[in-house]
Amino acid sequence: MKKYFSIVALALVSLYSCTLKEDMVSSGSRALVFGSAQGLEAYSLSLYNQLPSLSSLTSAEGTSADYIAAKSISSFYTEGYSPESSTSWGWGNLRAINFLIDGIHSEDCTVSQADKDHYEGIARWFRARFYLSKLQNYGGVPWFDHCLNSTELDEMYKNRDPRDTIITHIIKDLDFAAEHIRTESSIGNTRISKNAAYALKSRACLFEASWRKYHNEETALWPAAKLYREAAEAAAQVMADRNVYLNTKKCDDAYLDANPSLGAYRSLFYSKKMITSEVILGVQASLDDLVTGDANWYYNSATYGDCICLSRALIFTYLCIDGTRFTDKTKYSAISFINEFTDRDERLAQTVKGPHYQINGGNWRDRRPNIVDGVAVTGYQPIKFVEDDVSKNGTNKNENCQPIIRFAEVLLNYAEAKAELGELTDAEWSETIGALRRRAGIQEKPGVTSSKPTTVDTYLQQVFYPDISDPVILEIRRERTIELVLEGFRADDLNRWKEGECFERVPLTGLHVPSLNAQFAVNDDDTKDFYVTYDDYADVPSYAQNKYVHVLPESSPEQGLRVDENPSGGYDLRYVLAIKRKWHSDGRQYLHPIPPLVVREYASRGYQIDQNPGW
Repeated sequence: MKKYFSIVALALVSLYSCTLKEDMVSSGSRALVFGSAQGLEAYSLSLYNQLPSLSSLTSAEGTSADYIAAKSISSFYTEGYSPESSTSWGWGNLRAINFLIDGIHSEDCTVSQADKDHYEGIARWFRARFYLSKLQNYGGVPWFDHCLNSTELDEMYKNRDPRDTIITHIIKDLDFAAEHIRTESSIGNTRISKNAAYALKSRACLFEASWRKYHNEETALWPAAKLYREAAEAAAQVMADRNVYLNTKKCDDAYLDANPSLGAYRSLFYSKKMITSEVILGVQASLDDLVTGDANWYYNSATYGDCICLSRALIFTYLCIDGTRFTDKTKYSAISFINEFTDRDERLAQTVKGPHYQINGGNWRDRRPNIVDGVAVTGYQPIKFVEDDVSKNGTNKNENCQPIIRFAEVLLNYAEAKAELGELTDAEWSETIGALRRRAGIQEKPGVTSSKPTTVDTYLQQVFYPDISDPVILEIRRERTIELVLEGFRADDLNRWKEGECFERVPLTGLHVPSLNAQFAVNDDDTKDFYVTYDDYADVPSYAQNKYVHVLPESSPEQGLRVDENPSGGYDLRYVLAIKRKWHSDGRQYLHPIPPLVVREYASRGYQIDQNPGW
């Protein structure tokens, strides 16, 4: 099979380009692909190159989230963004997909109908995924269902199809995939399956339903309620499969057995062997096959990556294990870093370095969040995807697998869709949101795990979602943000909810500082970790030089840390960017611009493509 795949891959290298037009393909090459089920499988495997790598999965959020502080942010959320820099308009992947679909429907394909349907289902899954990304980024785009030839200029340069057309085709493709793909499971769940089709459909329909509701863009063909129902029904198909369930066990890959930061939640991103009970589709790491990641390098280096860390504004939203809100505590903002992790949702200490974090081969500097070197300026340094071993730092040899689609997202999709329809029952709440919270160590409690909430969390509402007054919707959004943090969902979620103002509104706050010009600890060893001061490095005591955290006066134009005096005592770190985040009041950033180069190319051919509003 490897030999056969190599022959097919070599024959089809010319298919991959940024254009839509089909080049000449020899009849011999077509016979290799379409003359047997083995050829169809070999070609379909080449489409898997379109899936994200381990490295891209662990850095998926990038700097395009409201709760992320970093040394720089996506230029899309600043005043200096240039539409000329847009880079996601390419169509080469679609051409590779349509080549397979076209060939299956040609006389060259001589395999059984069941084989044809199975491999077409796989191709249509990839096409739906391709167009979902286009829909999320650009809205309506041209729909192409076949490889174009050089004479089809009117088709090649046609204007954008409406959102109705795109979502209709996405649903049709995924319905076909779910019906005809034979794969129920695979080794490591690295192959597209029926559940992957249903799960992707729930994601796509939920996105488009909420876009239409919150952007007031409903149509007669696809009103929001109809799409919410499609999302819920697709999710329910996965939920009905008793072979798919939430992982509740810690993986056995820990370098340190007693490490409290490795639990059932983080194991999904830590295990060297895919946890297939929850992971519907993922990337299996293999050091032998050179399939490795670089999460340790990305999240622990001051020079590689974006030095991503989380804002304390998000940290405040993690519940306490008794189900109460942390922000309901007296003087909650003045609680120390050590104490704010006590009796909290277990996902908090499995997402960022907490006071009890352990790392193999490390010292006290490796245990603390790295504010000193600017790796995590807020003090909330991600560990969700890293391996707890210093030997992995500075390398691209991470051996932990990563999910692309997992069951937790399906539960969240179902809960949100049913809640938006006004149909979510207490039993369904318990089965979805309650199940996720129970895994996170939150105690059984009405209004938290066993039944829907009835009161609004004013902190969550005021800081993140000021237009939402439904406590059920608010809590689902809390749960979705915490469960899927850093997995690349946040920008799309804010866009579909029409909450783009969060990019500018949510503060980039950091940990609490008991006092300036004095050492203090952030974990439970015997070492003081930080010395926060306005003083220059040369003026601090020698014992504090490896703990030196410099803050700038409020009047400084430089990028860096500031401190705010806390009314309950002490100070709070706050990160200030030199190039400020900007959300345009006309809402143009909900969609990317059609690249001006594309607009000019259309015009040079005598055609027109409509630009998105505001661009």
